[in-house]
Amino acid sequence: MMTLGLSWKSIRHRGFTVALTVISLSLGVALLLGVERMRSEAREGFTNTISGTDLIVGARTGDVSLLLSSVFRIGNATQKISWETYEKISKNPQVAWTIPLSLGDSHKGYRVLGTSAEYFDHYRYGRKQALEMAEGVRFADTYDAVLGAEVARKLGYQISDEIVLAHGSGDVSFVEHTDKPFRVVGVLKATGTPVDRAVHVSLEGIEAVHVGWDGSGDHDGHDHSNCNHPAHDHGDHETGMDRLAAIESTLAGEDPNSLEPETITAFLVGMHSRVDAVFLQRSINTYKGEALSAVMPGVALQELWQVVGVVETTLLVISLFVLGVSLAGMLSSLLASLNERRREMAILRSVGARPVHILSLIVVESILLTTASIAAGIALLYGMLLVARPVVLEKTGLQLGFGMLSSWELILIGLVMLVGLLVGLVPAWLCYRRSLSDGLTVRV
Repeated sequence: MMTLGLSWKSIRHRGFTVALTVISLSLGVALLLGVERMRSEAREGFTNTISGTDLIVGARTGDVSLLLSSVFRIGNATQKISWETYEKISKNPQVAWTIPLSLGDSHKGYRVLGTSAEYFDHYRYGRKQALEMAEGVRFADTYDAVLGAEVARKLGYQISDEIVLAHGSGDVSFVEHTDKPFRVVGVLKATGTPVDRAVHVSLEGIEAVHVGWDGSGDHDGHDHSNCNHPAHDHGDHETGMDRLAAIESTLAGEDPNSLEPETITAFLVGMHSRVDAVFLQRSINTYKGEALSAVMPGVALQELWQVVGVVETTLLVISLFVLGVSLAGMLSSLLASLNERRREMAILRSVGARPVHILSLIVVESILLTTASIAAGIALLYGMLLVARPVVLEKTGLQLGFGMLSSWELILIGLVMLVGLLVGLVPAWLCYRRSLSDGLTVRV
């Protein structure tokens, strides 16, 4: 206790220098913990985007590309899947459920996802959490739309508002389907996943807005041979007119279930037994009717994380360098004070302090400085999280956790404490040696 009291008084005596040392080291600690928090939350956010899905099926492409385009809505699929192929696979007795996905349109920079009612029944995120409505209901009519939480919040939409879809997935579109507006019927609860940044409509709605579309956003009712949506590029004028007539008849109320798409972008598959997923994956990848790819979300996520892991490692190395510089600053501060404190050490020796007491005095000071810096760094981390959370959520959709420190973060803190102790041993040993050689006479 005497050593602790002496160390505290010595630190107070050198208040300004100590404060600079603590500030520098606390910034390094906050940066290290902040990078670790961002890394862990980003990994968890990617992992939690989809769960409970056994396979993702799309046109032949790379595993990561299929995952990004179908689940994260990043990039665009180069090819489509025929509806007949989707139905054939979905009827496989090993398959429990399927969710068709149709992408290609947008609304004010947000992706539009055409899907079926199975999306709300079977899609899972996080730890197999189901999608829930914050307000309103699921889509039931052809021109109903269900908004993700971010879309509704940022664009200020309410139930019964009308929205217009745009062709393409760019932030700015000059070609809109103004002739067929959709009505907002529901808003999903926030999930912290790409679901929050999507406009959900039925497959029938996606099909309806593109039949008779001539590229200008108008539905002229006469010449529809210029329709350039991927689902209709291969049809001639007569086929387009026949299909338009059939769909207009459907929209009049005859049979809404008959408004089926010709192609979709991808679909999700849930199996009765996860063991069967491997066999179905092999069967789909070797399917002769179309060039298809079937990927397991967990495997594709691991591949994706290996790609972005280089950035993660780089940030961690940079933060370690910053922390190292801060610890070097603490070492320099302790070493610079040794000459000034030789008389102090001689006085302590004169009142009975042993060399080991002198060594422990310096070590305790370094521990106090490191502890204060860690505490300040943790406080700074949570302060930054408090300020940055809404900004990061709005810009990236990443939900930064505000909870307790993780086990890995505690390990990092322990390592910082250990390194701080080792740094303190250098000036402590020098002071110990000098106290032995100086005795009660200070050599200047």
